Amino acid sequence: GSPSLMQNYWKLTLKLVEGTSKQRKLDFGQPAAQSITQPQLHRLIARYVVEDMKPISTVESHAFRQLISHIPVRGRAGKAPSRKTFSSFLDQEYANMESELKNTLDMVEYISTTADIWTVHNKSFLGVTAHWINAQNMKREKAALACRRFMGRHTYDSIASELDNINSSHVLSFKITSTVTDNGSNFVKAFKVYRPAPESDDSESEEDEVTFVSIGDVLQNAADDADDAISLPPHQRCASHTMNLISCTDVEKWLLSEAATKTIYRSATTKCAGLWNKASRSTVAAEIVDDIIAKKLLVPCTTRWNSFYYALERISKIPVVELNTISSTLQLKCFNEREHQCIREYCAVMKPLTVALDILQGEDHCFYGTLLPTLESLMTKTLAIKNGLQILVGLPDTVVQAVKTRFAHVLGSEDALLAAVTLPKFKLRWLHDQARKDLAKAHLLVECRKLLPEQDQLQPGTSATNTTQHAGSSKEDEFFSFEENEDIYATAEGEVAEYLKSGATGLDSLNHFLMIKKLSLKLNAATPSSAPVERLFSLGNLILTPKRNKLSDHKFEKLLLLRYNRCNFE
Repeated sequence: GSPSLMQNYWKLTLKLVEGTSKQRKLDFGQPAAQSITQPQLHRLIARYVVEDMKPISTVESHAFRQLISHIPVRGRAGKAPSRKTFSSFLDQEYANMESELKNTLDMVEYISTTADIWTVHNKSFLGVTAHWINAQNMKREKAALACRRFMGRHTYDSIASELDNINSSHVLSFKITSTVTDNGSNFVKAFKVYRPAPESDDSESEEDEVTFVSIGDVLQNAADDADDAISLPPHQRCASHTMNLISCTDVEKWLLSEAATKTIYRSATTKCAGLWNKASRSTVAAEIVDDIIAKKLLVPCTTRWNSFYYALERISKIPVVELNTISSTLQLKCFNEREHQCIREYCAVMKPLTVALDILQGEDHCFYGTLLPTLESLMTKTLAIKNGLQILVGLPDTVVQAVKTRFAHVLGSEDALLAAVTLPKFKLRWLHDQARKDLAKAHLLVECRKLLPEQDQLQPGTSATNTTQHAGSSKEDEFFSFEENEDIYATAEGEVAEYLKSGATGLDSLNHFLMIKKLSLKLNAATPSSAPVERLFSLGNLILTPKRNKLSDHKFEKLLLLRYNRCNFE
């Protein structure tokens, strides 16, 4: 019995092994992965290096080349290009991207740009990004135009010259609706000095006079007049930077000028600073904080006011008992109830400002028309908090007054008003006063009438009476014939009325209102802030690392623009 049992066991085992081996043969018998061409492999490598911001020397890495060798390329092992070949390939891809970008920009009617200067590793770069709304799908689109090395001092005339060069090289000088920068005095002066003066109406009345000048004087003055060739587009100040000034300058000034708030605010923030210093510099202190509140304390960053707010907000949500347990354990001064109340009130008043700041720093769904409704909502929500305050009672009024002062040019701007009204998301909903609604509607109607086709304006309302008069009228009757604009104006009024009545909130709904669409494409091309160019610099920081300090300025710009513009390498 025992041998037969063993025989059966081995037979069963053999069958199982055969079955497993057959299954494996089926698995490995599948056709090999489809091979690719060498140019396709180059594009895949380029995509990996550019998107993940790897050094170009990656292609010379032994491990990388071994990895590539396992990719089948038309029946043979794949081979990574040499560094020199790969660098030339990237140059060609950059040239292709530039060509495609110029073709795209040629088809766009209205473009806005953002510009700023970035300093890193003792080098300065001027960055410029372009933004527009695609007239076909009504979606926001963007591209990086330049991140050039900026040599010498950051003077207003050097900035103006470089910006004009960048705009001219992309043939954008007459397409840019506005350039958004921060409030730096050099940028502000550049646009103030080199902004083209509006054409005067009395030019026609001037008599034509012939003036003779010597050719020597012309040649001598040619160099002096070179600056006159520089022409910059309209300037728009960054709304986010202006809001940062409100929180850091105006609010801080009020808090430290009022005797009632100065002492308590200073003592509260000093104790907070002590906590932040301890928790960020000592691992033991960080562990103590984590044990007590199961969270980390957020440490403010000097360049971003938002980080100061979020750091204070984290402390305001910790109960006083737990906060003082942390303070006493770390041998710091404890908070009293009034100081904690001051921090809570500060966070409550400043919360609408942080929300507004986050909205205005958006990119894909943020337009110039977002600015006015955001400011209106900010002032309304800030004043609504006033009733629940005990210590910082005057702070909401200070914030609102600062908004009115610093954004006075925007609050009184007709373009900003029309930009908001021509966004289906807002229309007239954000205006609380009926008089302002009527004014906005009137402005919109006037602008729509201006956009009516010229032939319609020349031949308005072709009614039967007009035709018969002209058919059998004398020269005198023809001389005194007056156009009636009622029919044409009715079409503009009809479109405005239909637009304001429609409930659609998507930007693509403007395809049904062609005059309003044209207005919106022009007025909403700009972003409210210069955050996009800051994001360009953030990407640049990941490419131009200390270990890559030998990267040439031109190669850095190419890698950065390929990455920002999402070159598809297809």
